[in-house]
Amino acid sequence: MWRIAIIDDDRQVLQGMKLAIPWEALNAEYVGEAMTGEDGLQMVLEAQPDIVITDIYMPVMNGIDMIERLREEGFQGKIIILSGYSDFEFARQALRFQVSDYVSKPISLQTLNSVLSKVIEELTDEEEQRMKQVDLEQKLSMYEPFVQREWVQSAVAGTLGSNWHESMLPPQFHYWQNKTHIVLGIEIVRDLRASEVLLSDWNLFRFAVHNIVSEIVREQFENYEYTNLHSTRSALLLHLDTEEAYTDSLVKLTKLSIRIIECIRLHLKLTVRVGIGAIKSHWMDIPDSTEEAFRAMDLKEQRVNTIYDVFMYSNTFKGEKETARIRPVKLYSELAGAIKISHEARAYEIIEMHVEAIERNMLSSTPDYLQMLAGELWGIFAYCLYEVGMVLDDLFSNEQVVMEMAGITKSEHLAKWLKEKISVICTSREFKGNSKHQQVADFMTQYIHEHYMEDINLTDFTSKVYVSRNYLAIIFKNATGETFNNYLTRVRIEKAKELLLDRNMLVYEVAKRVGYKNVPYFSNLFKKYTGMNPTDLVK
Repeated sequence: MWRIAIIDDDRQVLQGMKLAIPWEALNAEYVGEAMTGEDGLQMVLEAQPDIVITDIYMPVMNGIDMIERLREEGFQGKIIILSGYSDFEFARQALRFQVSDYVSKPISLQTLNSVLSKVIEELTDEEEQRMKQVDLEQKLSMYEPFVQREWVQSAVAGTLGSNWHESMLPPQFHYWQNKTHIVLGIEIVRDLRASEVLLSDWNLFRFAVHNIVSEIVREQFENYEYTNLHSTRSALLLHLDTEEAYTDSLVKLTKLSIRIIECIRLHLKLTVRVGIGAIKSHWMDIPDSTEEAFRAMDLKEQRVNTIYDVFMYSNTFKGEKETARIRPVKLYSELAGAIKISHEARAYEIIEMHVEAIERNMLSSTPDYLQMLAGELWGIFAYCLYEVGMVLDDLFSNEQVVMEMAGITKSEHLAKWLKEKISVICTSREFKGNSKHQQVADFMTQYIHEHYMEDINLTDFTSKVYVSRNYLAIIFKNATGETFNNYLTRVRIEKAKELLLDRNMLVYEVAKRVGYKNVPYFSNLFKKYTGMNPTDLVK
């Protein structure tokens, strides 16, 4: 309801106005009155009406002085002057204080209704604009973390583009300029355990790895970023103090890598290996450290521990293994990005650009290297389809693909073969539809993992992604293999298990922390999903 206050030194006018205004028709309510400018000032500041109807000539403080004081105090409501005097000077001052209307007494009921209707229409339009602005700001603040993650991923993978330079470093990352940087490449080994992971569980595992790595890292390093790259690979970007000794840093990084491997094996039963790139003094050289980290991992040289798969980059790689030196993380990331959004033309451009680079490097144009590259890219294609609920084998015969790879002996063969496969993938009706839906599902799953402790439901997302609730439910189920509520519950229960095991929290504290106010309900859900009561887990 719109709130209206009336100020006039004539009590009959006050009473008459209250009776004359069609409150119900205007969806308005009466919130106060005053007979002097001074009392009116106090009343308006306390009641904060949407509309003030006031006289000019009043004792103690006149209407114009009162309006000036109200504006000085920040009052933003609409003001209508209703006066028995037609004074040009007062009218001019009224305009200066953004008065909505200036009408003379006596006023007819029709004019009163017309003036109020016009002002209320203005208020309605302004409120709609304000709500749109608030909604836009909320959306921007909601999407900001996702934009930031995408930027970090591009900075790590080297896909920011040639137009980027030092002055374009986002404000939240300005501290990078006073640090040195190093990348740890992390890869989930594709063993039997990893192959058993279901589509509906894969996102949970990726987030779980992220959480484990982050908890370990923050104990030793203040400044870091973690980002998923492609397929089973991710990167941990660390920012070190420039005065920190090189050997001390490498000792810390080796211990960190071993702990990451141990914790992921303990909690997720997954095997990972870690590559450590070289330290870089400038943030724009971070992609080189990324390439070096995965290069060290792929070459399996400079093993820093006899038990764990931790490898450190060395710039002394020579001979035939030099072919692996140019395996570009950038190529993998860019091509995966183009396929995910079904951008066939962009995928072709990326292929042509990197094939030209291969042709310029004699060591990288051998049949063995080209076939290895084809195999790696085929794995990335499979993962891109896997993310949108499709299986690459449904489009291509595995035996035929193996035979075709064996026939790749020149860079032009590789380019032609890749383009043919991408054309089939991107023109697939199922993929074109699913790739768009997957972007929605990715946003929703990311939001769940960051806001699981809040009261969220499927309806909350309809205004965020502009899709109806029922259709959103279908998209989410198709992309993840389970319903929204089931996925949210599983995320909460997994987090609850972690809190119960690692932080020795009481059951009611854990329930509240993961979004449940009803402790018995939480305990029943916990037992349903884990097979045990929360109290049994900590015994």
